[in-house]
Amino acid sequence: MGRAWHELQGYYDGVAHGFDLRTAFAQDPQRFDNFSLQAPHVFADLSKNLLDNVTTALLAALCAERGVEARRDAMFAGEPINHTEGRAVKHWLLRSPRHAGNPDSLAVHDTLDAMLAYAEQVRADPAITDIVNIGIGGSDLGPQMAVLALEAFRLPGKRFHFVSNVDGHEIDAVLQGLQPQNTLFLIASKTFTTLETMTNARTANRWFVQNGGDDIARHFAALTTNVQGAAELGITTTFGFWDWVGGRYSMWSAIGLPVAIAIGEHNFRELLAGAHDMDRHFREAPLASNLPMQLGLLDVWYRNFHRFASRSIAPYHSALKRLPAYLQQLEMESNGKGVDSDGKPLAFDTSPVVWGEPGTNGQHAYFQMLHQGPERIPVELIAVRKPAHDLAQHHELLLANALAQAQALMQGKPDADGHRNFTGNRPSTFLLLDELTPRSLGALIALYEHRVFTSGAVWGINSFDQWGVELGKVLAQDIAPRLASGDTTGLDSSTAGLLSKLRRSS
Repeated sequence: MGRAWHELQGYYDGVAHGFDLRTAFAQDPQRFDNFSLQAPHVFADLSKNLLDNVTTALLAALCAERGVEARRDAMFAGEPINHTEGRAVKHWLLRSPRHAGNPDSLAVHDTLDAMLAYAEQVRADPAITDIVNIGIGGSDLGPQMAVLALEAFRLPGKRFHFVSNVDGHEIDAVLQGLQPQNTLFLIASKTFTTLETMTNARTANRWFVQNGGDDIARHFAALTTNVQGAAELGITTTFGFWDWVGGRYSMWSAIGLPVAIAIGEHNFRELLAGAHDMDRHFREAPLASNLPMQLGLLDVWYRNFHRFASRSIAPYHSALKRLPAYLQQLEMESNGKGVDSDGKPLAFDTSPVVWGEPGTNGQHAYFQMLHQGPERIPVELIAVRKPAHDLAQHHELLLANALAQAQALMQGKPDADGHRNFTGNRPSTFLLLDELTPRSLGALIALYEHRVFTSGAVWGINSFDQWGVELGKVLAQDIAPRLASGDTTGLDSSTAGLLSKLRRSS
């Protein structure tokens, strides 16, 4: 790392490690205004973070030194910044308006139009009451999160199910409540070779036929580029996407079909528009007011200088219950890397552990540790000003809890009895949406995408590959037939012993 990094380290060692939020608020009555940002559809209060003007200036210098803005511009120019796979990174194009001079844009919108027309056809079909999405990773987490988040916009009369785990208990439980003539299966796999997805797809196909289903072409659709592979299962309706769409960034593509069926064409286009609004903000806003960049730089400050190893996500809206799981993949699969873009080992940490649960549930589970545990863990509270219901007392209590938790983390409460002592000075970020709509959700997700990009660019890593998921899958292909045969030749003693025990218990 260069000069800016070393200056940040020096400032942390000399001054910032003793930063106290209570003192900062006492000394600056305008701190809330000075450390708040408005981005499209998302307001952020950063004032309860361990930041001062010197830190933000030094982080800005680090951003410049590491070429973050140039790397951002290279992404939006379509350059192959995912160099380990030789690919461009253009998920942003999936939510951009049609551009007549861009062949990729035309292909994107042709596919989008066809996918949304099919979604409207399914929505209008009263015989289809259940939609089962079969995928894993980005083909499951994003669509599932969005369908749940936009429950208030969902078409009545249709149920949505998500199957991802290769554990047969999951698909068995889903299938038990279905009838073939009323079910549409969406098989989501770019290559149509993903082991978990294809195992579940074949099980669904077999169940459909065995239970009297006689029109696979009507009751199955594939979100894939492998048209031939889909045809081998009798699937004729397919919607593809491109190799410049990473799995965890694919919700905006045909992978979003279950979302489109749930909320309809207009609202799906609103979801894309909200993400595009945030894309423009990320590209055009100056660094000082650029919310994704400021959050990404804050993540670097906390991870590498304060040495905070995790960050808790606490959405104060029950519809966002799957957001922490979605963000786990987005951040840890993107930035959980130990080498730089040249493949050389890093001398510093990268992605924190991301975890959480909706408030107020989390308050009665893990918030004890946030308030009184020996480690300080940054907390991200996400609130929505207007509810989608008319239970005003519920919503006021929910918002009061969100505000109170941020206040308590910061202020603490001294007590001579150590059991009742709250040290305070624990950082939090407060993100506020006016309403949870397709447009605001799109903006929120794009905000997180660009935030992850920013921290990854500072660290000099490739945030768009995921080689770490490969080894276990390769080894599983070797072990699977051994479970049937009992052959333990060449295995370590632990794996061999466990395999033998599993065979005896089956």
